[in-house]
Amino acid sequence: MIRADLHLHTTYSADAAIPPKTIVNQLYSHPSIRAAAITDHNTVEGCKKVRQLASIYSDILIIPGVEIRAIGGDLVVLGVEELPSKPWTVENIIDFAHEEGGVVIAAHPYRAYGLGDSVRKYKIDAVEVLNGISPKHINRMAENLAKEMGVPGVAGSDAHYTDEMWSVFTEIEAFTDIDEILRAIKKGAVRATYAPKKSIHF
Repeated sequence: MIRADLHLHTTYSADAAIPPKTIVNQLYSHPSIRAAAITDHNTVEGCKKVRQLASIYSDILIIPGVEIRAIGGDLVVLGVEELPSKPWTVENIIDFAHEEGGVVIAAHPYRAYGLGDSVRKYKIDAVEVLNGISPKHINRMAENLAKEMGVPGVAGSDAHYTDEMWSVFTEIEAFTDIDEILRAIKKGAVRATYAPKKSIHF
């Protein structure tokens, strides 16, 4: 089992202030979280930088990802190292991600720039049921959505600043292998968890 923060931003997102090196240093020293997905807004450059810096450490894993502002709302895509062609419709992003072997997560569906109830129309792989900077009642709505849709629920801090990192994480029944982690998310071998006590089971 591995613990991963599946939604982190770096200074490569215009609204974020976390240096890539800070993520690597904190992940290396963290007592239990061993993996993180770098999901900057509409760019994979921050992820590339973090992966480069983390490459000297064998016991931590950086999952490639991006948060895309689709027409209709935000999607987190994991397991891809480039952006899809525009237009960034939800359908196009999902098709691209699945063709590349990636995973599509509905990010903070009931917060600003979320897809809301329209998530139900799409073949997403998971719902972000714990978003570290969303109010608890918004996360509960996302949790209910995931359960009603019968899709896995995952957690990501959505950190834009260093003091927001690691507030929530996802426990994944996998080892430190990206493909195995993606497969585990798709089949629901995950648990979204508040740090350090509260958890939601799926």
